[in-house]
Amino acid sequence: MFDLTIRSYPLSISKCRAFLKVFYLSVTFFCVLFSSSSYSATKQQIIDIQKAAQEHVLRTVKSEPGTQLTAHAASIDSRIRASNCPEPLSTSSNSKNPAASNITVLVSCPSDNWRVYVPVRLTLTGPQVVAKHNLDRGQILNNSDVTVGMVDLLKQRRQGFSSPSGILGAKLKRNIRAGEAIESSDICVVCRNETVVIKAIHNGMAITTKGTALTDGSQGEQIKVKNNKSNRIIVGRVTGIAEVTVQF
Repeated sequence: MFDLTIRSYPLSISKCRAFLKVFYLSVTFFCVLFSSSSYSATKQQIIDIQKAAQEHVLRTVKSEPGTQLTAHAASIDSRIRASNCPEPLSTSSNSKNPAASNITVLVSCPSDNWRVYVPVRLTLTGPQVVAKHNLDRGQILNNSDVTVGMVDLLKQRRQGFSSPSGILGAKLKRNIRAGEAIESSDICVVCRNETVVIKAIHNGMAITTKGTALTDGSQGEQIKVKNNKSNRIIVGRVTGIAEVTVQF
């Protein structure tokens, strides 16, 4: 006869501990997995977060009259923790500078205790003088060469011009492509080694004489010029095409 009795063997304490350790680790893993998946942001939640960040920038960053500010939030990883916030999303940032090309906005839901930082790219467009067609270095600007168009002011390296009147008759210092904004460093209203009119003003009286510009100059800049009669070097302010004014 065969003995069919099932015998039980007691587990050692060390084996019990190992079994319990594996069991708890498995339970913890599934709990974390369930928790993270249950809080992962939905597509609509991400859209709401981006929209809140963009609206914060447009609401807090002030731009000059005649300019237009737009904001575009960066992409957000859908694995972030988020929920349908029971209250309006809270937003804040450390910058209100309209000259900044990027601002980071903190979007949060205090009730559900989550928050996310969202980079927002800014575009500030405004009217600036641009080239109607390709222009060559050394060319004297006239009305047929320039027009006013809307350009991204944050991408400009130097100060531009809002009206063509201040640069007509100026000489280009580099080639300019069609549609490109003309900046102060691109032109000389007074050009080096060229003849200028020196206007000397004293007590409301003005005396003019001829001189030679020793450096390039844009409207409003101070430059050195040489009086052709006395050979004296003086400092004057550029006040027009080939014109320098000196106050005594």
